[in-house]
Amino acid sequence: MRLTIVALACVLGLASLSVSARGIHVNNDGCGVDYKTDFDVSVARNGIDFTRADGTPAKVFMHDGHLTVDGRDVHVTDADARRLSDYEDAVRALVPEIAAIAREGIDIGYSAMTTVAATFVQDGEDRRSMLAKLERNHARALARLDESIGAGRWRQHEVDDLVESAVGDSVSEVVGSVTGSAVSAALSGDSAKIAALEARADSLDKAIDREVNSRADKLGERALGLCPRLASLDHLQKSWGIHLADGSRLVLMTATPAPKKDLADK
Repeated sequence: MRLTIVALACVLGLASLSVSARGIHVNNDGCGVDYKTDFDVSVARNGIDFTRADGTPAKVFMHDGHLTVDGRDVHVTDADARRLSDYEDAVRALVPEIAAIAREGIDIGYSAMTTVAATFVQDGEDRRSMLAKLERNHARALARLDESIGAGRWRQHEVDDLVESAVGDSVSEVVGSVTGSAVSAALSGDSAKIAALEARADSLDKAIDREVNSRADKLGERALGLCPRLASLDHLQKSWGIHLADGSRLVLMTATPAPKKDLADK
């Protein structure tokens, strides 16, 4: 069963790279900070909308240094207009990068699952069926991604739900097939079958190292590259002299120290 653990560690690892259920959210040990937004974000040529169902303000719109909060124009200084323009430019550049990272993460996950299925599903027809289904699920997951954040529209929970449903369901199917084969071989007591299974496990380890791990490492580095860009957004926001009608500051994103992991969790 070692083979299953190795492969699924690669598959499931993609979910922690760059997104979580609270909007744009980088939760990576290398950042040391959790960056979050409670807003849905929609990037269009004529500006950026930040909207949410709960909380005040409910809608913020910015474009070219102009700001509207809950339908009302907000007067800003020339300095804040420049900062708003810089913020808009930074978000415009950031959202496609997050989409690209999520897309690569999905690609890596399906690459790992395909490698596992091709290695361990022994029956030729079952293997062809499994690989074809993985290919369809992969294409469907990418299409959903392209229709959401890939099109500049970030919705709360959307990417998480996509990963959990599209990737998670496929993982369950692959695990069920591989586990069944492994248990069947072990219970048979057939030394030839067990030896063949072990040989496939060794082959899988090498394939994962060659085809998946290096890509995952590079993707992790790419995700870490978001940290200074989000820090810059946080710095811009803190430099605003923009206050709401109740006197509170306009906050689109929060930054809090990331919780330290226990040694046992590492």
